[in-house]
Amino acid sequence: MSLFDDASAQATPRTSPRSRRFSAGVWALVIALVALLILSFLPTGYVIQRQGPVVNTLGSVENADGDDVPLISVAGAKTYPTSGALDLTTVQVVGNRERTPSWFELAQAWFDASEAVLPIDTVFPLGTTTEQRNEENAALMVDSQKEATAAALTQLGYDVDAHVGVGALSEDSPAKGILEVGDEIVSASGSAIQDTEQLRSLINERKGEPVELVVRRDGAERTVSVTPARTESTDGPVWIIGITTARDFDFPIDVKIQLDRIGGPSAGQMFALGIIDTLTPGELNGGKQVAGTGTIDATGTIGPIGGIRQKLYGAVDAGATYFLAPDKNCDEVVGHIPGDLRVIPVSTLDDSLTALEAIRTGKGVDELPVCTAG
Repeated sequence: MSLFDDASAQATPRTSPRSRRFSAGVWALVIALVALLILSFLPTGYVIQRQGPVVNTLGSVENADGDDVPLISVAGAKTYPTSGALDLTTVQVVGNRERTPSWFELAQAWFDASEAVLPIDTVFPLGTTTEQRNEENAALMVDSQKEATAAALTQLGYDVDAHVGVGALSEDSPAKGILEVGDEIVSASGSAIQDTEQLRSLINERKGEPVELVVRRDGAERTVSVTPARTESTDGPVWIIGITTARDFDFPIDVKIQLDRIGGPSAGQMFALGIIDTLTPGELNGGKQVAGTGTIDATGTIGPIGGIRQKLYGAVDAGATYFLAPDKNCDEVVGHIPGDLRVIPVSTLDDSLTALEAIRTGKGVDELPVCTAG
């Protein structure tokens, strides 16, 4: 007869606090991994912008046939040796509407100062396919090359004639059936047309009354009349004829720019500087490596661009010590300059040439402007 029950054989073993914590940790890890896996396949609504290729406008590039060719070549005028670099900088976008970056990729980009996370609608507008965006960027690149050539040759004293043409007509264009894509607009209301702003101003002066246009089509001139449509803008009512203009030029010499697989208008400034350096004796940059970005028009006005911070990092990684930036991008530059890069704000081609003169001679570099906030 036993005086005690064998309780130890029948009681449920007690789990130690350490075992419970370990089990909870394992489950937490499993849940986190499952959540991460699910997030990897969910569309994010964002894309990543990072630095793209850096290309020396004074150097050579590979053309569509795989051959090395000068990025800038000139026929019909004397050219001169160059050295150093006048680098154009670019950005690239990771993701599109067909495939957005994962949340994990976005988190990595968020903590990387050289990258930016952008809402997809700001890069790929609704209704615009990736193919359409690429085509638009390719067209902008062609236009920027023309404007840069016009700006450079005008700066060097050449006479450059500009022509404004019809690039496209909107669906509800008042000019549909009257104007055609490729028409050159010679004059409006009796005034010779040199640029789009002038055409727009002449149309609005009529306040809805028909505008008489002289256009050149297939080498022959004809007079047509278009009645503008009224639309609203932030500045009040404006009158439009529903066309997208395209500018072309008659150049006295043949300047050829070869650059494949890069689109957009932001290389204009560096194209213009590369052309000027090619057509003038000496070295515009003093043999140093100078990078930059910015749109340019035929008058030499330099305009703002996107992705300036990513381009600064691209310039530093390529070895540049100076960077020519549109002054209207200064707010984005301040506080985000990597390394020892010297960023010089410019608003005109004259500003850029003044900066390069200081860099070349070493005189007045410290007096060059710097970006300030606001």
